[in-house]
Amino acid sequence: MSVRRQPSASDDFPWWLVAIIAIGLVLAVLIAMNGLYTQVFNTVIKGVGMTVFVTLVAFALASLWGLVIAVLGMADHILPRQIARFYIETVRGIPVLVVLFFIAFVGAPAVVGAINWMMTPLVQAGWMEAMLVRDFSLTWRAILALTICYAAFIAEIFRAGIEAVDQGQIEAAKALGLNRFQRFRLVIFPQAIRTIFPPLSNDFVSMVKDSSLVSVLGVMDITQLGKVYAAGSFRFFETYSIVAYIYLILTLGLSLVLRRVERSLRRSPRG
Repeated sequence: MSVRRQPSASDDFPWWLVAIIAIGLVLAVLIAMNGLYTQVFNTVIKGVGMTVFVTLVAFALASLWGLVIAVLGMADHILPRQIARFYIETVRGIPVLVVLFFIAFVGAPAVVGAINWMMTPLVQAGWMEAMLVRDFSLTWRAILALTICYAAFIAEIFRAGIEAVDQGQIEAAKALGLNRFQRFRLVIFPQAIRTIFPPLSNDFVSMVKDSSLVSVLGVMDITQLGKVYAAGSFRFFETYSIVAYIYLILTLGLSLVLRRVERSLRRSPRG
């Protein structure tokens, strides 16, 4: 009975990446030589800045909020644990698009109303004007919705990574007299990040794609500019081909960078 040979590095050469790059280069030449594709590309590419801004801000906020939820979920008292679990299970069960609409058209007016209620004495005294719902920009409503949704998933990633740290090292840190924050900063997190980073980077790439949902609120990202152009020109095939092409460039490039960072984390010595 023959033993199956483990694939070598040469066997696992990323031919898929070569194929994607070749297709990308062919499409780049087509865009450069075809006036229509060039026009579509020049229009849609203007939304990259908004897509990147929404993704970076929403993911940073979601990571911070997710870490807070994860810490609450591992608290010694039952109340914060139950609150964290309630948040995670509730938010994960609602589609991102539904949360987006809810925050934009229900949550934002409620927040504005609450702010105006708290500031009523100042408004009546003439020291400030009442806030209007339109003052709460649609871009930040979209960012808030993405933050709320992704924080629930990121919290579980943080929890799994933190719980994967060997309990003996935590006990050793306690014996050295480190307080809870020092144990987390110096012992737990540096080890947990090796477990956390791969799924966290996967969520980051997913958010780049899910940021396209903000187009339903009229935020001028890549997808929204593509929708506007296609609606005016009726060039749906050309427009959405370019939109897909730009998203593929963003996500593939980001995936390759994050994969390299992941490998460097694996090679780094353990603390």
